[in-house]
Amino acid sequence: VAPTTPVCEVPSSAMTGTVVQLSCKEAEGSPPSEYQWYKNGVALLEKTGTGSARAANITYTMNKKSGTLLFNTVTKNDTGEYFCEASNGIGLPQKCSVKRMQV
Repeated sequence: VAPTTPVCEVPSSAMTGTVVQLSCKEAEGSPPSEYQWYKNGVALLEKTGTGSARAANITYTMNKKSGTLLFNTVTKNDTGEYFCEASNGIGLPQKCSVKRMQV
C-alpha cells in the first residue's frame, strides 16, 4: 500500500540551546514508510556517528524509521523551512506541507 500524506509536527519557534523534536508520521503505508526530512528543500543527512557528520557540524539526529528529527541544541542556523517525505517503495513518495521553524 502506498503511503498517505504524512503529518508533520514542526514547532514554529524554538529557543536557542533547547532540545527540539520534529516528528513525521503516516499510517497507511505497507510496508511501513521510511521518512526523510528536508530543510529549505535540501535533504538532511542521516547522522551515522562518523567523523564526517561531526565535520559537517550536524547538530541533529534523524531517525528514518520513526520519522523523528531531534536537535540536541538548536542554533540560529537551524532556522528554516522543514518538511518530510514518506516513502516505502510503493507509489510516489508523499510530502507534508512545509513548515517554518524560527530559532
